[in-house]
Amino acid sequence: MIRAVLFDMDDTLLRLNLTAFIARYVAGASSILARAARTTTMSLGAAYVRGFLAMDDQDRTDSLTNEQVFNQVIYDQTGIPLDDPVIHDLMDYYESEIVPGFSGGLVAARPVEGAREAIGAVHDAGLICALATNPTFSLACDRARMGWAGVSEDDFALVSTFSNSTRSKPSAQYYQEFANALGVRLEECLMVGNDATRDFARPECGLRTAYVGHARPKKAVWHGSMEKLSHVLPDLLARLNEESA
Repeated sequence: MIRAVLFDMDDTLLRLNLTAFIARYVAGASSILARAARTTTMSLGAAYVRGFLAMDDQDRTDSLTNEQVFNQVIYDQTGIPLDDPVIHDLMDYYESEIVPGFSGGLVAARPVEGAREAIGAVHDAGLICALATNPTFSLACDRARMGWAGVSEDDFALVSTFSNSTRSKPSAQYYQEFANALGVRLEECLMVGNDATRDFARPECGLRTAYVGHARPKKAVWHGSMEKLSHVLPDLLARLNEESA
């Protein structure tokens, strides 16, 4: 029985040039931290790349949150303690007040057609609706991108961030932690995402995925556009529940 629908964000609810967004985000963050710590933006940029790679490492065995891993890499590479209250407040201001203005230009952020309606269909069905975006950013960054997608935290029972996750997609551990936080089993969740790799848990753990990207992965329980999914979601949920029964 499906009890929760988990949505990916980037290119699922939100159309954007993710590479351009990350580049713009890192450039701004590096500039701010370089001035505060009297170091070079180049060294900060390289440290950010290493931090993202460390969070994304699928062979990790630690029990740290992604944020703790990221902060440790930045500290090891630059000596900057991102968890220091003053620096934390500085970065929170950057992410809350500056990053929301990054939607234009090459980033080209805009809502995906049908995304708002699909979320509405989940709520109309009385199911849990959650945002299972790859947890490599803070909640402030997730909020900025949610705003560009025309959604908000109020639409979701839970939003994954680098603060509340210890792994990143496609790790089954990430998905299990997320389901645990929602109080459901993975078998009771339907993932909706566009990435034929990251939005399918590895190893397989009972999570089913409706695919809204451009490929045709055989392991998807459904594939098509988000706009089409918004219309057929009730029928898809009924089919999955019948198959489970």
